[in-house]
Amino acid sequence: MKTDIEIAQEAKMKPVMDIARGLGLTEDDIELYGKYKAKVSLEVFDRLKGKPNGKLVLVTAINPTPAGEGKSTVTVGLGQALNRIGKKTCIALREPSLGPVFGVKGGAAGGGYSQVVPMEDINLHFTGDMHAITTANNLLSAAIDNHIHQGNALRIDSRRIIFKRVLDMNDRALRQIVVGMGGKANGFVREEAFMITVASEIMAILCLSNGLMDLKERIGRILIAYNLDGEPIFARDLGVQGSMALLLKDAIKPNLVQTLENTPAFVHGGPFANIAHGCNSIMATKLGLKLGDYLVTEAGFGADLGAEKFLNIKCRYGGFAPDCVVIVATVRALKNHGGVAKADLGRENVAALAGGFANLEKQVENIRKFGVPAVVAVNRFVSDSEAEIAFIQERCAALKVPVSLCEVWAKGGAGGEDLAGKVVAEIDKGQARFKMLYDSNQPIREKVAAIVTEIYGGRGVSFTKQAESQVAEIEKLGLDKLPVCMAKTQYSLSDNPALLGRPEGFDVTVREVRVSNGAGFIVALTGEIMVMPGLPKVPAAEKIDIDERGVITGLF
Repeated sequence: MKTDIEIAQEAKMKPVMDIARGLGLTEDDIELYGKYKAKVSLEVFDRLKGKPNGKLVLVTAINPTPAGEGKSTVTVGLGQALNRIGKKTCIALREPSLGPVFGVKGGAAGGGYSQVVPMEDINLHFTGDMHAITTANNLLSAAIDNHIHQGNALRIDSRRIIFKRVLDMNDRALRQIVVGMGGKANGFVREEAFMITVASEIMAILCLSNGLMDLKERIGRILIAYNLDGEPIFARDLGVQGSMALLLKDAIKPNLVQTLENTPAFVHGGPFANIAHGCNSIMATKLGLKLGDYLVTEAGFGADLGAEKFLNIKCRYGGFAPDCVVIVATVRALKNHGGVAKADLGRENVAALAGGFANLEKQVENIRKFGVPAVVAVNRFVSDSEAEIAFIQERCAALKVPVSLCEVWAKGGAGGEDLAGKVVAEIDKGQARFKMLYDSNQPIREKVAAIVTEIYGGRGVSFTKQAESQVAEIEKLGLDKLPVCMAKTQYSLSDNPALLGRPEGFDVTVREVRVSNGAGFIVALTGEIMVMPGLPKVPAAEKIDIDERGVITGLF
């Protein structure tokens, strides 16, 4: 059986200019990055602003497991399938981070015969967006330390600098460091920490901005530190928001590529969903909605994380709403949620499947809380038995949710035509009545409690003493009227990754609360979430290689 990279390397790609013309774009609208990658000019948005939006389809999933769910693969396959049944469709995905690519997770371009290409470029440096975000972020960090070194007119308290440096690589040694060593010429000694680029507020700002000027204004709003009197200091106080926006002037433009079946794909922005809000950019989503009759997009990890943030944060700032949500599950993953070890997932076990199905049931309930119809996509594996598939179909019928067996990994768009038909049928019913879970003007504790009790199914939420103090300070500053971005384990509905399935009677503990004022959300950290991951014992980097002909191997 061919690997993902072998399939991708055999792809018959069209020149990206041909993909653009198929969308009604001209050479003046496109900035080429070689033959198969391009950026779309921001001027296109002005020309298309009066055009009605297409239908928006969000792809999400159950809580992820080591067995894999294939959410990106289904997103790509569904987009291809919709085109096969005559619906002009685009897809929108996040850009992969180099940290996971060389770490444990691998790439994020789909798989099998449902991939975006050129896969190697997308998973590596692509069009340089990650580097631009990293550089803009670190310019602000350099400006902070330089301001202190040059006299500190703003009286920045070096003990209370909250803006961190970033690097798009898993490097645990940078989680807690000291900078300014080496004497007076090197500035003042202070503690510092690096985050991974995709966890940075600059990444979130890029993905939630509605254009270059909105991006610049949001950068200026970033809370970077407090002064010696405890008063807030913002990025605009250093006067570098214009320079930072300049570094991002190309990164803000959506990237255009294609799938293996030449479906247009906008791959743009890449915030993590267990730390940040986990969605591709508003700019890419809006562009796809204007250029296609349907846009298929995804949100990171399970519906309790990525979809919740898509619906409560991205839709709030983007001014759009999904017409249908697809929830991806696999028999293998549901059995894992039912207590089966990874090594035994290939054996039929309907009893374990019944236990794990509760996770899928909860995610269906969650989507319905937002007033949006759901469709379940069962990403099929060869080890799935007829009895197991029949069980899922019966349980979905009892929930009155459409279910489709999906074979897009093996068959591409042809393996998703049934799913495409069911998605279109749900949308054509016109029953979507989108509503958000909470009002952003509610107190922080109420917003967090709404997410914990309504989406996670928890009993309640508790705040540590430190978190309580941080909430009080944010409220005192008047920065509390923002949606909440929960930083939580992706593996469980709770804040404990060991509680699989559908746990009940648990409380979620918020240990830290931060405000990402430029991005426009409040971050509530739970559990042991790391903003700078580390490499595993055997990182993927050890298996990735390139030969004398430039052929890449080991990338997945």
